[in-house]
Amino acid sequence: MTTLALKFAPVTALCLLAAVGCATLPDTDALIERHTAQAARFENARGPLFAQKNAAILAELKRRSGDIDILEKQIALEQAIVGSPLVLGNKVNLLQDGAATYAAMFAAIRGARDHVNLESYIFDDDEIGRQFADLLLEQQARGVQVNVIYDSVGAFNTPKAFFERLRTGGIAVLEFNPVNPLAATSAWLINNRDHRKLLVVDGRTAFVGGINISGVYSSGSIARRSRKAAASPAAWRDTHLQIDGPVVGELQKLFMQTWAKQRGKPLAPKDYLPALTPQGHDIVRAIGSTPDDPYSLIYLTLISAIGNAEREVHLTHAYFVPDPQLLSALSEAAGRGVDVKLILPGHSDSATTFHAGRSHYADLLEAGVRIYERRGALLHSKTAVIDGVWSCVGSTNLDWRSFLDNDEVNAVILGREFAGQMQAMFAGDLAASEAIDAERWERRPLSFRLKEWLARLVSRLL
Repeated sequence: MTTLALKFAPVTALCLLAAVGCATLPDTDALIERHTAQAARFENARGPLFAQKNAAILAELKRRSGDIDILEKQIALEQAIVGSPLVLGNKVNLLQDGAATYAAMFAAIRGARDHVNLESYIFDDDEIGRQFADLLLEQQARGVQVNVIYDSVGAFNTPKAFFERLRTGGIAVLEFNPVNPLAATSAWLINNRDHRKLLVVDGRTAFVGGINISGVYSSGSIARRSRKAAASPAAWRDTHLQIDGPVVGELQKLFMQTWAKQRGKPLAPKDYLPALTPQGHDIVRAIGSTPDDPYSLIYLTLISAIGNAEREVHLTHAYFVPDPQLLSALSEAAGRGVDVKLILPGHSDSATTFHAGRSHYADLLEAGVRIYERRGALLHSKTAVIDGVWSCVGSTNLDWRSFLDNDEVNAVILGREFAGQMQAMFAGDLAASEAIDAERWERRPLSFRLKEWLARLVSRLL
């Protein structure tokens, strides 16, 4: 959820209320129980592996990770729930904040030889947005096909002339679920938003995470998307990934599926799904989720991972509006002795979401969950690291909209080495955060409680 979405909410309130009336989250216990009988399977650049090889890979993973049960349980559950393969042979680079992410993206785009596919919830007409636009137009002029998907609500404040310039330069541009029903190329679904942040270059390199195309992330990120946020000098704190290797093909398919679903003009013929070779040793699963699915694949994946945790659940999330099943999963994990820590925002660009999340603090603290609020930055990350071996980075918030209404994309990475980087990042954020003390929280002002109560009333819209 963003300030922009909140500003736009009054215009579409009736549509939103109608849309959420029939959408519900799945019965996670029943689904997880249904999918517990499978054996773990892996793929490499050449396709699925034989059972003997699968068993050897799993045994080596468990040996290197301390024989943690979450590996076998979670691998089997994810493949049954999600359907996308767990792919070997990838190289994953952890990128923190906008400056590092944009530098890596620019380098990849400059190196493109065949095509660039970009999908972003927000594409601002500011310094960063114009840098992207100029580079994309330059590559298009060189014969590299550029295809862009932007969300109609996320880019609501971006002038149409900005995107028209891209089209005039030969770039294929697609507006996801236009706000204007007359511009819709498929069913007008105002509440279904493309919240993904996905860049695929030449079908070989992909970027995925929480970072939009906006100046709020650059060089300290003191530029702001709203007047209220402008009063704060804090940087935006976010996380992204660069992935090279065979799993990029799965992320590319997600982009192409979105293009087809939105009935974009046929993509120019290019080598969108090239033969891929191993680039590293990381094991990755790409998970895309849309309201078209029977249930949120990312939601069920996270719930099952928390349910399988034995040692620790460390979540860093920008927008925390949990449903009862997520609250139960976190509380039950803490109750069985798992170290459950949440790093949440100390302030937010969405006051309603901020207070809705805080309305659950008392119950979580009582259950043994430890909560920390990030200071000195506007937290926008969406990450998880569980038992030091299971990591997740993507666009999905812990809120109802992400789980029911949005197109989202996350990457799950298995292995202790990458999880070690995630743990180090978590420790850095933890050091910059303030612990919420249960006794002091009980003495919070009445004004806080009133804001929390009001925010929770509309939590399904957040």
